[in-house]
Amino acid sequence: MIEYRPFIQLPGEDLGWLQARRHFSSGGSDDAARGGWGALRVWSDHEIAPNAGFALHAHVDMEIITYVREGAVTHRDSLGNEGRVEAGSVQIVSAGTGIRHAEYNLEQEPARIFQIWFAPATPGGSPAWGAQQCPKCEGFGCFVAIASGIDGDRDALPIRACVRVLNAKLKVGETIEYGLRESRHAYLVPSSGIVDVDGVTVHARDGAAIKDVDRVTIAAIEDADVVMVDVL
Repeated sequence: MIEYRPFIQLPGEDLGWLQARRHFSSGGSDDAARGGWGALRVWSDHEIAPNAGFALHAHVDMEIITYVREGAVTHRDSLGNEGRVEAGSVQIVSAGTGIRHAEYNLEQEPARIFQIWFAPATPGGSPAWGAQQCPKCEGFGCFVAIASGIDGDRDALPIRACVRVLNAKLKVGETIEYGLRESRHAYLVPSSGIVDVDGVTVHARDGAAIKDVDRVTIAAIEDADVVMVDVL
């Protein structure tokens, strides 16, 4: 089953400094049916204005992945970490027993990011932060794990959830397949371009919720950058 979720129909808000749409949300007045997808709790599409951002705030027991699509964000946290995360990079915050962090756009142009939250496999643990350029596919038309709690994803940033966050960069006409083990779900969003997902056309920033299939085929109708999560 593939449920198509158009970007324009996603709940969200315009705060002036922040334009936000939410594929999933952990609370508030959003549709309760979109409160999670397996371990996936939040998938937000954010556009942050120049010289603006999220002030220092706290999290506990959440795995938070930031995929920077355009521009850059600057991270600061209560552990003393600070870093600038550019487009094409991924950041993880493992909140564990508790962390306070801030995310700012200190650039002269908007920053556009996906922020994706997962429930950890086990609560607690020391908080942690990490960031890196997304690993590259060795060939053409393949997914690479950019953050993962699955053994074997050595180049991905480690997280404490039984999930894989995947990225694929496809040229028009390229096709890839991805196998889903029993009981696992997937959620797919192109950050740019248009793809066909098993016969469903998915445009940039639209979502495709995938379950009850053992294999999914993604074909690029336009050059596309795709982010997909594989969750239990």
